[in-house]
Amino acid sequence: MFKLWPVCLSTLMFTVSFYSTAEIKLTGEIKQGGLMVGKTSPSATVYLDDIPLKVSRDGDYTFGFSWMDEEKHILKIVSASGAVEERVLTPTKQNYKVQKVNGISKKIMNPDPKAVARAKKDSKQVKAARKADSELVHFAYGFIPPIKGIITGVYGSHRVYNGIPKSPHFGLDYAGKKGDPVKAPADGVVTLNVPDMFYSGGTIIIDHGHGINSTFLHLSDSYVKVGDAVKQGDVVAAVGSTGRSTGPHLDWRVNWFDVRLDPALALKIKPIQ
Repeated sequence: MFKLWPVCLSTLMFTVSFYSTAEIKLTGEIKQGGLMVGKTSPSATVYLDDIPLKVSRDGDYTFGFSWMDEEKHILKIVSASGAVEERVLTPTKQNYKVQKVNGISKKIMNPDPKAVARAKKDSKQVKAARKADSELVHFAYGFIPPIKGIITGVYGSHRVYNGIPKSPHFGLDYAGKKGDPVKAPADGVVTLNVPDMFYSGGTIIIDHGHGINSTFLHLSDSYVKVGDAVKQGDVVAAVGSTGRSTGPHLDWRVNWFDVRLDPALALKIKPIQ
C-alpha cells in the first residue's frame, strides 16, 4: 500500500508522491475553461475519465475543462510498476459577464444562404486544424499575451447583438489599431491560415502540441504560412477588423481539441520543474 501526501485541489499547483518512482504534478486552475498541464514519469500511463492522454518522452501531458463543466473528473496515473493513483478534479464555476453590442449590420445578423454555406466551409477547416494531435510539447512552457492592449472582451461572456442573445464568446479580445503586431503566445507550428473567413476574417491557428492550439481572428495581414514553425514572441500577423467585427481588435482563442479554453487561465500556466 502506498502513502498519499495531503493535497489541496484549489491551489494552482499540487504534487502527489507515492512509493514508486512516479510523481504527479499539475499546474493550472481547476476551473471552468481551465487549461491543465501535468508532468509524471515518462513510463507512466495517464487517464482522464478512463480515456488515455498522450504523455511525452519527458512525461508532459495536458487536458482542459469546458466553459460550463461542473462534472467530477477522475485523473488516474498508472506507473510502470503498476501502482495506481487517482484524483477527483471538479472545476469551479466562473462568473460570466453579459455584453451588449449594438450596431451590427443586418447583413451580418442575417447572412444570405451563400454566406451560410461559406461559414460552414470555414468551420470545417477550423475543426480539421484543431484535430491536430502532434508530439509538440510547447504548451508545457507557458504562454505570453499575443498583443499589448486593453482587454475588451473576455471568455465565456454572453453577448447580445442588437438585442438578440447569441452564443458565448470564447476568446480574449484585445483593443488595437489596424496593423498592430500579433505575436505567437508560445512556440508552435502554423496549421491554418485563411485571409477571408466569413465570420472571423483573417484567421490563423498555431498548434502547440497534444491538441492545444491558439486561434487568432479578424487579422488584417499574416506573415506566416501553413507548416511554418514559430517561436514564442515571433510576430505572425497584424491586427485588423475583417470578418464579423465592429472595429480593429484581436480575438485570441485557446483550444484543447474541440474543448474551448479560457486564454486568461492559459496565461497562468507555469513550467513544471
